Amino acid sequence: MARGINKAILVGNLADVPEFKILNNGQTAVATVSLATSEQFKDQQGNVQERTEWHRLVFWGKTAEIAHQYLQKGSQIYVEGKIRTRSYDDQSGQKRYVTEIQVMEMQMLGSKSQGQNQPAAQPQQSQGQQWQPQSHQQNRTANVQQPAPQNSQQNSMPAPFPDDPLPF
Repeated sequence: MARGINKAILVGNLADVPEFKILNNGQTAVATVSLATSEQFKDQQGNVQERTEWHRLVFWGKTAEIAHQYLQKGSQIYVEGKIRTRSYDDQSGQKRYVTEIQVMEMQMLGSKSQGQNQPAAQPQQSQGQQWQPQSHQQNRTANVQQPAPQNSQQNSMPAPFPDDPLPF
């Protein structure tokens, strides 16, 4: 018998900056934020309507630290995660339920002009190890493989763009 699949894929904009906490005496980072996804459709009269859905995202570990450091209100992101519903008792003793997306993968979208590459806030100090971002240029050039030397008898033409660091 096949197992079920619990996977949510969303692209939307953040309603606010992520709320960041350190749990378990500095051992676990968690960040939460609301994400808006919108769709447009035509109603029966032919008028364009827009419907916005709100999703509560929960980031854990290194992803939470990255979200805290780089995401801002209005940032557009792509997330993949699992849908989870949990319950809690509110202040009056009523049992409440909340459905959340437990984020497993996150990709920042948008352009540099939207401030995506600028840190949103300074991370809070924790007793655990802090994530330290590397510069984009270091990551890009560190992962580039140099082409193998070609036999001069096979191809006498020089390689195009020999100083180009892009792998494609």
